[in-house]
Amino acid sequence: MTRSERSAGIVPFHRNPAGPVQYLLLDYGKHWDFPKGHVENGEDDRAAALRELKEETGLTATHVVDDFAHEIQYFFRSKDKALIRKAVQFFLAEVADTEVKLSHEHVGYEFLPFELALKRLTFKNAREVLQAADQRLNR
Repeated sequence: MTRSERSAGIVPFHRNPAGPVQYLLLDYGKHWDFPKGHVENGEDDRAAALRELKEETGLTATHVVDDFAHEIQYFFRSKDKALIRKAVQFFLAEVADTEVKLSHEHVGYEFLPFELALKRLTFKNAREVLQAADQRLNR
């Protein structure tokens, strides 16, 4: 039997005055991804994504791009071997600060321009989210 879970995340970006837009990626120890986490009771996806950004990086969004939302879905096995269908709604948000305060869930981070971020992301669906976000920022 498959269980369903819902999470939300942020594609954080910083406008680098000396160069291209840079995207924040987090090192989870075994993979690179964006800040994300479970939607809690009483939260909508956007509120959960902004909370996760703050909890995982210490950063707050200065601007959320209102017309961007990108959902991915995937399956994984939980610790008890149950099959989980996960849906994650991503938002795109600018951060002014680059001083990250990592949570215990992560071992590192980097702000990278699009091409380097695309290569660093571990999962194909995360690369698709980044491509959609970059297209939105550059239209």
